[in-house]
Amino acid sequence: MNRNSLILPYAESPAAYVQAVYVQYDPRAIGAAADVVAIIEDAAPWAEVEHIGSTAIPGCAGKGIVDLMAMYPTNRLVATRAALDGLGFQRQKVGHIFPEERPMRIGAVEHDGTRYRLHVHVIADTSPEVETLRRFRDVLRTDRALRDAYQARKRAILESGLQERRAYTDAKGEFIRSVIGPH
Repeated sequence: MNRNSLILPYAESPAAYVQAVYVQYDPRAIGAAADVVAIIEDAAPWAEVEHIGSTAIPGCAGKGIVDLMAMYPTNRLVATRAALDGLGFQRQKVGHIFPEERPMRIGAVEHDGTRYRLHVHVIADTSPEVETLRRFRDVLRTDRALRDAYQARKRAILESGLQERRAYTDAKGEFIRSVIGPH
């Protein structure tokens, strides 16, 4: 199968771009992430790609979106964006749109009969954000109480009716800072 055909449109309807729902943890998301990491690293061999976010933390429920971090070396941002675009990833259309200097690409993939939405955060490998994202993921992987508190916080945010992506991210910010400190 052509690797370009593996990356699907992010959503099948406009409402899905903005609608956020709480879903239980799905361990198959790790396999979906591994598949996409391999696809990206094949297309952009200079980039290192890691699975981050809730789906990278065993047992952590959330929105069910597979977040990846594609780290590029100095002077390879344009090439990394082009590689992702060539794979079929899309630019964001609505919500908290990241700037092209620190872009996020979106898409979806079918894995084990389930469609997983993807957020690929494109970050310079020298950015402090890399260690911040790794540290948060790794702390929650090893501390069940913090993982459970994070799940509860996200569930409360979504159940409150908050839908806008930027507001959702900001609402999680206080908890994240309490875990890793200011960055």
